[in-house]
Amino acid sequence: MPDVLIVGDGPAGLSAALLLAKNGLEVSVYGLDGTPMHKALLLNYLGLPEIPGSQFQETARAQVTQQGATLHEAEVTALSADGQGFVLTTADGRRDEGRYLILASGSKRHLAASLGVATDADGVVLVDRDGRTSLAGCYALGWTSRKHKTQAIIAAGEGAAAALDILSAEQGKEFHDFDVVPAKV
Repeated sequence: MPDVLIVGDGPAGLSAALLLAKNGLEVSVYGLDGTPMHKALLLNYLGLPEIPGSQFQETARAQVTQQGATLHEAEVTALSADGQGFVLTTADGRRDEGRYLILASGSKRHLAASLGVATDADGVVLVDRDGRTSLAGCYALGWTSRKHKTQAIIAAGEGAAAALDILSAEQGKEFHDFDVVPAKV
């Protein structure tokens, strides 16, 4: 059983997957790579030169799998919480379970609604600054929790914040992910 189920494979979901897998958690990401990033030209992503969104996605997906996360090309059709964690069902009948759930499914918020998480009048999932929803162990990121004012770099940051929150919970103390350049010999 994976530690973390992620629904959505855009910048938010992949960013969370990268940090979680890099730091030893078992992560399963579900999506069809249908993110609007494929229509984007990133001119405003700090630290990157101009890059087509499809190239960004390809690189991000490769990074995530290199760190050990599993990408599933599947549409999630149902979610439930069972008291011990979360159960996910895909269109082809696959079931998966995880202790944490990250919703990064863009403006498709019906799955979040099916869990009964708190939303505003427009169905936007209400979260705290780490992406935590009203349901313990469930996070919402990107357009799932922002109706407007989202960019790839914001979504990726939200993914990182949620990942660090989960890693902190797992460690029982504040967790920081900071790599250093190896010393020259």
